[in-house]
Amino acid sequence: MSLVGTWMQTVAQGWLALELSNNPFTVGIVAASASLPVALFSLLGGVIADRTDKLKLVIVAQSLLAVQAATFWLMVLTGHISIAWVIGLALFGGLINAFEIPARQSLIIELVGREDLLDAIALNSTGFNLARILGPMLGGLLIANLGLSWVFGVNAISYAAVLAGLLLITLPPRGLRQMAGTSPMAGLMEGLRYVRRTHEVWVLMKLVAVYSIFGAPYLALMPVIARDTLGGTAQTYGWLLGAVGSGAIMAGLVLAFVAGRAGRGRVLTAGALGFSTLVLAFSLSRSLSLSLVLLLFVGFAMVMTNAISNGLLQTLAPDALRGRVMAAYAWVFVGVGPVLGPYLIGALANRIGAPQAIGVSALITLGYGAWAFTRYPVLRRM
Repeated sequence: MSLVGTWMQTVAQGWLALELSNNPFTVGIVAASASLPVALFSLLGGVIADRTDKLKLVIVAQSLLAVQAATFWLMVLTGHISIAWVIGLALFGGLINAFEIPARQSLIIELVGREDLLDAIALNSTGFNLARILGPMLGGLLIANLGLSWVFGVNAISYAAVLAGLLLITLPPRGLRQMAGTSPMAGLMEGLRYVRRTHEVWVLMKLVAVYSIFGAPYLALMPVIARDTLGGTAQTYGWLLGAVGSGAIMAGLVLAFVAGRAGRGRVLTAGALGFSTLVLAFSLSRSLSLSLVLLLFVGFAMVMTNAISNGLLQTLAPDALRGRVMAAYAWVFVGVGPVLGPYLIGALANRIGAPQAIGVSALITLGYGAWAFTRYPVLRRM
């Protein structure tokens, strides 16, 4: 329920940035602003996650995200919103996520155990992407009928659902590794050394980095594609994101079913290369119906790639370092990638157009993926 509100806000925030600026580059900047704090602080967030009660940390962070949504609501409702405020509130949300994401990601294994981790990540992805379908659709309808402010208001109210769920969770007591005598910086360096020196983790992290920087930013330009390329409205934007979510939820269910029956490395290879090829095809489409079909399969391949990568990193990491390994993952996947990616693709879109910029980024990920899976056979054998 809460993620439905979050995806509604994603639609509203992108559309609000486009309305206030009428500039694709500014839309990219707003998207990047939500990720910049993750790039700056998520590694520190991983150290804190390994030292503290992860569940309590997630509860505090979700409460602060509710405050951010409520502030958006009031600013838009009263007409005081500006691009500066949109960027500022996006930065605040990103700062909270820098500490929430490592804690939440590394909490999953404590809820389900190592044996069921990949199934759990796949099912979690299903819930996330079910919200990705409903949220944009409802967000587009609310924008068209009630206005932008109420999208943020509904999101603020929806945080009651996630907070209620979190407060109902009871975990068995676990000893926290206090890392006595070590500073946060020493703990951070310990985690980074593990990532760099563990071959499987390092090559997987590099793959995640390239796909985060050059693969995911097609979503940042989706408002521009909806309005300028396909001639649509905010509701069109919602349908496009909903198509991605529909494919993603199918992938989550399929992955949960076949997780123990198929080689994860082979699924990762097919998902990564398929994703790049499909995004390239989407960049060439000028038909709404064709774009929706392509995005359905883009969402499917995207979740196959992301869920497998996430699950592999969590199972490879030792318990004492899992928070920091997932912080490094968040730093790349939610921080550096979404900061650099929208900035680069937004600047390129200003010069050559949004569809062409998406096509260039897809060619980069396709080329790197083909090279990486050939250069590092361990990726295919995982």
